[in-house]
Amino acid sequence: MGCGSCGTGKPGGCKSNGGCSTGGCNRLNVHDWLSDLPIDDINSQCKVVEVSFNQGSRKDFFKNLSSQIFEKGDYVTVEGVNGFDLGEVSLTGELVRLQLKKRGIEESSVEIKKILRPSNERDIEAFKISKSREADILAKSRAHARYFRLQMKLSEVEIQADGKKGTFFYTADDRIDFRELIRIFATEFKVKVEMRQIGIRQEAAKVGGIGSCGRELCCSTWLHDFKSVNTTAARYQNLSINQTKLSGQCGRLKCCLNFELDTYLDALQAFPDYADNLQTVMGQAFLIKKDIFKNLMWYTLPNNTKHYPLTIERVKEIKNLNKQGIAVEELQAVEVTSGKPKEVEPDFVDVVGQISLKSLEKNDRRRRDQQRFNNNDRRPNNDRPNNDRPYNDRPGPNRPGGQAGNSAGGRPMNNNRPPMNRPNNGPNNGPGNGPRPNNNRPPMNRPNNGPNNGPSNGPSTPPSAN
Repeated sequence: MGCGSCGTGKPGGCKSNGGCSTGGCNRLNVHDWLSDLPIDDINSQCKVVEVSFNQGSRKDFFKNLSSQIFEKGDYVTVEGVNGFDLGEVSLTGELVRLQLKKRGIEESSVEIKKILRPSNERDIEAFKISKSREADILAKSRAHARYFRLQMKLSEVEIQADGKKGTFFYTADDRIDFRELIRIFATEFKVKVEMRQIGIRQEAAKVGGIGSCGRELCCSTWLHDFKSVNTTAARYQNLSINQTKLSGQCGRLKCCLNFELDTYLDALQAFPDYADNLQTVMGQAFLIKKDIFKNLMWYTLPNNTKHYPLTIERVKEIKNLNKQGIAVEELQAVEVTSGKPKEVEPDFVDVVGQISLKSLEKNDRRRRDQQRFNNNDRRPNNDRPNNDRPYNDRPGPNRPGGQAGNSAGGRPMNNNRPPMNRPNNGPNNGPGNGPRPNNNRPPMNRPNNGPNNGPSNGPSTPPSAN
């Protein structure tokens, strides 16, 4: 994220107007509110220009001896260490004098370097090549630091535009002997090495991120003067001393604890001093907390868990009575009401008895039957159950392999075959056949249990005369 993510050095959304909130274009951003005012005397104009480097993470002042007019966002080539560097103009005009006064730098100081020229194509190309080396150099430098077992953390590497100097930013708790490390860096990276130690807060400013408030970190956007923060500021604001909630991304106390401290101190002046204890008939009341927003002081009595909110006027009155040796009978606590509108909970809808259980069971049974019917239709013929097969194809006793009732001679019987119309007294077609039996005999009474009732299914013959 940031202005350098697109490769052009400028954000795609706000066009360096400071409104994209990506962390890069808003870093230490300023607005020249005097830019539209005309200048009476051009000679009295400030000759110093503020230039930012590395997407606003570092700023410095340079003299404009060529009297060229530079605007915010212009790339300029400035003096570097044994070479040149490239930066972006961040502030010009009379506001630069205010920044110099704030930093304690004289405008005529000889330590201020000069602007060489507006950046040309050759300077920008060399600058891009140098910036492309930073990620690889940072990874290798961290590997060398782990090899020497140095208790330090390299957070950022900044290479000069001409590639002749490299600044290594690191954090460490103790002093580090990195003489051997510098020798290896200079030999491998072919740059003049400068080791610069920074604090934990400066490291968080370089990394950036989103705070617990949902906005970008103050240290990475506008805050550059880091003041000490202690738990006293949290106590004045009636905040719980929770290290996890009070710590920022850097692991230290949040810088925003100091932002509203003066407002809280002004509000606390209306509260009475030395009002930690109040004498009552029921015992000594102890102060728990002070509510600055509602101007209330909360007390509790011994052997009682109830809290009593008192107004400032009532506390002063009780304190004056205690000075006279009078113990009050009751504290006269006020009723605390919340200004937040009460949320209306939705009413519970009782639907028991509105839906019949029998109707639910009927619908469920109908659904199961419909599903079973659909499954049977989608099933192939070979996979259908026996109830869906033709009668002659069902396997039964004396029917191996699902054949339809084999007789003793191995010939299947087809009960659906129409009778043959033959004359009763006609000659037989086959040789050796005697006279056929009388077909006019009465039928045999047999139980109708199926097509195959007997143990054998051979042709029907009359009983023997013997």
